[in-house]
Order: sequence, then C-alpha cells, then structure tokens
Amino acid sequence: MKLLGFQIPNYTFPGVTNDKLFEHVVSLATTAEKAGFDSVYVMDHFYQLPNIGPRTEPMLEAYTILPGIAARTTKVRIGALVTGVTYRNPALLAKIVTTLDVVSSGRAILGLGAAWNQDEHRGYGYQFPPVGERISRLEEALQICRAMFREEAPTFEGRYYQIHGAINSPRPIQPNGPPIMIGGGGEQRTLKLVAQYADMCNIFGDAAMVRHKMDVLERHCETVGRDPGTIIKTRLGSLLIRKTDAEAERAFQQVLQRPGINEEYVRSVFIVGGPDRVAEQAQKLLEAGLDGLIFNMPHMEDPDAIQLAGQTLAGLRQPAAAR
Repeated sequence: MKLLGFQIPNYTFPGVTNDKLFEHVVSLATTAEKAGFDSVYVMDHFYQLPNIGPRTEPMLEAYTILPGIAARTTKVRIGALVTGVTYRNPALLAKIVTTLDVVSSGRAILGLGAAWNQDEHRGYGYQFPPVGERISRLEEALQICRAMFREEAPTFEGRYYQIHGAINSPRPIQPNGPPIMIGGGGEQRTLKLVAQYADMCNIFGDAAMVRHKMDVLERHCETVGRDPGTIIKTRLGSLLIRKTDAEAERAFQQVLQRPGINEEYVRSVFIVGGPDRVAEQAQKLLEAGLDGLIFNMPHMEDPDAIQLAGQTLAGLRQPAAAR
C-alpha cells in the first residue's frame, strides 16, 4: 500500500501519569513504525473530541509533541491531521513545519484544514468565522505556506493574511518543502483547493462516499488542468483489531459503553474485527479510489494491537486505479 498512517487521537491511558505520558506516546509511535506504518499523526485540538472522550480529558499541543516524536523515530513521516487554519498565523505555521522538517531530517507533512470545533475557539479566545470565511482563510494560508516553502523571500497580500519578504531560513529539507495535505471533503470549495494546491488529501466516509468524493476531486482536477494521480488520497477512520472477530466485538462493546458515545456514529467510523475481516473492509476502501489509509485506535493503542494492525494492513494491494 502506498501510505499506511497511524493517528494518535487521545492521551488518556490507564495507569499512565502525566510524568510518564510522553514516553507512552513515543512508544505508540515507535511501535507503529516497527509495525509497518509509514506515517504518524496527532490531532490539532485543545479539547478532547466527542465520541472519543469527555472534553476535559488530556490533550497535548500538536506542534510541541511532534518534534518529540520526530526525535525518537527514524522513518515515519510526521504531521498534524490536520492543523486548524484559525489557530496559527500561516507564516508562523510555515516556519513551525519547516522546523519540524529539519528536526525530522525531511519527514514532515503539513496537514491543514478550515477548523470546525467552535467550543475550542470560544474557550481559547479565537475568532470562529463562518465556514465560507474559514475556507477563504485556508486558501490564503495554503498560498503563503507554499510560497515560504519554495521561495527565498515571498510577499503575499491577501484579504486576511499578508507577508512581506518573509524569510524562512533554514530552508526545508524536502525539495519544495513538506508535502501539503488538505483535510476535508467539501465538494464545492475544499476539494477544489485540493486540486489547486495540495500534494495530499484526507477525507472520511464509507466506500461509497469515498468513491463519490474521488469523482468530485477528479472533476476539479480536470477543471484546473491537474492530473489527479499526482495527489495522494487517503481516508481517516478508526480501527479495533484483535486476533479473532469475537474478541474484537467484545472489546468494541466496551468502547460503546463509554460516556457520551453516539453508537450510530461510532459504528460508522470503526472497522472492527480479526485480521481477515479488517483486511477485507480496508481493501474495499482502497478500491474506492484511495492511495492509502490512516487509522486511529482510540483507547486501544496497546503494542500487540498496533503490531497486528501493521501486519494486517501493510500487505494490502493498492488498486490499479490508484497507482
């Protein structure tokens, strides 16, 4: 498979105190690396998300934890899935991700999206503009980050953001800078931005939804004269894998009993089962037009499960249409 990603969506682990938290997170990342995952992501949030846990659960800041992960790994690409555009000045974000690229010797990915969590914005004092403005800000941020990755001292005059001869030194390790991933599946504007600016994109949904989004993206690429094959297309979902289907189902029932869980939603985003069932469902997603899959394993990030996931997924066949 072209890309197999592992996302760490929570920092609540039974028996792990705050002074041991970083070491535990690193152990998840290094286990994923050894298991065959080729990228590791964290969320860019300040509160825990609904259907993972209470909003008061621990949440580490993305661009503080990522360099720590980078320093303890050697092969996996590293990034936030995805950065909220409203949380950081785009020029500063470009500098941060360039620094991550240097720290990781050229393994950084810039994931960027329009942001959505109004609760966090209110709590931290960030403005939460209407979705149309947030997407417009996203487009300007994409232009600024690309320019700062690729040009010596770019200038940009936008409606929301401006830079004037911005120096980004040292330069990124990767030629043309870290690849840019846009998160989201909005059909009118977000996927159009993917066609215009992105190296990668990440969406959500079942196989039918994935196929539909890929068709929309292909039409946008045709409009702007872009080969859709130059964009790495991924889907984020949740995974609960055990040695047998029955064991996985028993563990999943425990997930469904967590406070605040929306059972219908959780069932829609999880793949649950033993290796054969997981491989079959993952293969269907790939055949819908994807180049890779990204999974998180909320509250199930034990080394054996991560190893089993890597062994099961790394050998999946990439469909010919996505090669």
